[in-house]
Amino acid sequence: MIAVQHAVDPLSVPSDAPEHCPGTESELAGKTDACAGCANQDICASGETKGPDPALPLVRERMSSVKRKILVLSGKGGVGKSTFTAQLGWAFSADDSVQTGIMDVDICGPSIPTILGIASEQVHASSSGWSPVYVQDNLGVMSVGFMLPSSKDAIMWRGPKKNGLISQFLKDVDWGDLDYLLVDTPPGTSDEHLSIVQYLKESDIDGAVVITTPQEVALQDVRREIDFCRKVGIRVLGVVENMSGFVCPSCKTESQIFKPSTGGAKRMAVEMKVDYLGAVPLDPRIGKSADYGVSFLDEYPDSPASIAYMDIIDSTQFTLALCFIALILCP
Repeated sequence: MIAVQHAVDPLSVPSDAPEHCPGTESELAGKTDACAGCANQDICASGETKGPDPALPLVRERMSSVKRKILVLSGKGGVGKSTFTAQLGWAFSADDSVQTGIMDVDICGPSIPTILGIASEQVHASSSGWSPVYVQDNLGVMSVGFMLPSSKDAIMWRGPKKNGLISQFLKDVDWGDLDYLLVDTPPGTSDEHLSIVQYLKESDIDGAVVITTPQEVALQDVRREIDFCRKVGIRVLGVVENMSGFVCPSCKTESQIFKPSTGGAKRMAVEMKVDYLGAVPLDPRIGKSADYGVSFLDEYPDSPASIAYMDIIDSTQFTLALCFIALILCP
């Protein structure tokens, strides 16, 4: 007899599930050999897991006042996701009429508070929920980094605790009326990514910007990230190639620090049939700005990197507008 392998919805697999878990929504949940010894076996077999998560209506209500929700993703660490998220937030909030929020779900490596210059701040609770920490009047931030006694403290949490905090960030934070909510994620396609998609799936994620660097070792993981987006139904707004070349400020000679041996992000975007939003060259002042918590775009507006950032941000907004029009025409 030929064994038939059924596709498993990754959003239905618990974070602490064993390998080959059939998923909580499967008819075989709690009943297969893979379920033996799993802590969730009895509750899965009872059928209780097929009910809706009680947090979903609360998330949906809170997110109803957020117009655009954008994920910043990459399968690879160290490619500049948090830095790009911060620049995107600063660029959107440069317009005083645009309300922007940044949610940092990189639970074990929360760098957004440092990059935005608010690492010493703390979260405060009010009658309407947790209040975001504000960089300026129209740019609010939420991160686990605000809740740690010290920036040196390690966060050693298993999946369920991470998922619980992400749920709280979505349902218990008083974001108010936002034009954009930017979600900075850790590298990979694991607990945090599945949680954010699961909680926002009924509130509509407008899309994801995928960040990479030019070398093949990064592109391999980014291809997996794009595949993840397709499997869970997230629109890829486009790919950004970060750290793309370096122009010496003295001799003006361009060097490829990370050589695009297989054609870089532009070629990968063609192969994966996604939009290529542009490339950001290396500028040592980007790292300096992140360390000091200031906006690179404001400090160095004439830098080739700043110009590239603004072109990419304009392309992202244009893509979002096209997606909105397509949604109206073909709901």
